Amino acid sequence: MVVDANMYWVPESLFTSEAVLAQFVNEAPQDERTRVYLTEEPVRQVVVEKPAGFEALNYAQGDYVLERMLADMDEAGVDAAVLKVPGANEWMSIDTCRFFNDGMAAYARESDGRMVPLAVVPALGDPSAIEAEVDRCMGELGFAGVQLCSHYGDKYLDDPVFDPLFSALDKHGSTVYIHHVPVPVDCASIVDYNNLRRSYGRVQDQVTAVGRELFSDLFVRYPHIRMVHSMLGGAFFAVSNMLLPQAAKRKDAVQRFQADDGSLAARLGKHICFEMSHAQPWGAAQLKCAIEVLGADHVVFGSSYPVRREWLLDGPSFVRDLGLSPEDEALVLGENARRLYRMGE
Repeated sequence: MVVDANMYWVPESLFTSEAVLAQFVNEAPQDERTRVYLTEEPVRQVVVEKPAGFEALNYAQGDYVLERMLADMDEAGVDAAVLKVPGANEWMSIDTCRFFNDGMAAYARESDGRMVPLAVVPALGDPSAIEAEVDRCMGELGFAGVQLCSHYGDKYLDDPVFDPLFSALDKHGSTVYIHHVPVPVDCASIVDYNNLRRSYGRVQDQVTAVGRELFSDLFVRYPHIRMVHSMLGGAFFAVSNMLLPQAAKRKDAVQRFQADDGSLAARLGKHICFEMSHAQPWGAAQLKCAIEVLGADHVVFGSSYPVRREWLLDGPSFVRDLGLSPEDEALVLGENARRLYRMGE
């Protein structure tokens, strides 16, 4: 079974209903950090600039029509998909989150079980309202998990300000998908160049998020949560040994690094998995290295559809061409997602 664990969704009414669009746009901060607006060029789309003046996210009309999405899944040989909202939940109100959750639940029903949604909830606000929406989505609506942004404003998820949210998630033993924010908190040096901003910015944001979760006591406080980080955790495989160093074999006068006594590696193995977001841009050598370093049981296939249709249509075959063992290939292409999101239960 092949599962695309990273398929984006927004309601088509975002492009056709003035009321829905106005509520969505008006909830955005609309300041130097974020600007959201509708444009008709080259097609009708909602554009998110982060920071203001620099495009970061584009939601295009027609990309999220169920029949087209299912047809593309069929062409790709993808059996099931995990639906989530691409990044905008950083600022959405509880009312807008409920509207989006109801829409994703309807898509899941109409897809005949081929789509499973991740709930969107505010990270901050009335704790009782947040808990109630988590309970509704994980219970009544039967969602597969919850999605969060890697940071909100200038605060990453290890900050105690998010304790009420994580208390609600921990109660359900939730799998929490952590979507990158288009740029990290500190981004002034990379915003001027498109690929640095739109690609490396996401990488930098995710490595920071994963590192803060590991080095904090987040998973001590909330031991029943599993995180799935986008963008392979910002290529976390490339820096994992440096961030979790073994104790020095020779004595140094000054101990400059925090050596891992095994507890950090155990935390990583138990609580964090890595979704590739899209296979082809990594390249075969890097993706195969990531699977080897992180473990095939910790890497999840995803396409970021519909950002580029080819990432979905050709993604599974790209993974198959890596030359993994049949067991590892099955884990990456579907079994890990089925386990994490309790698909088939």
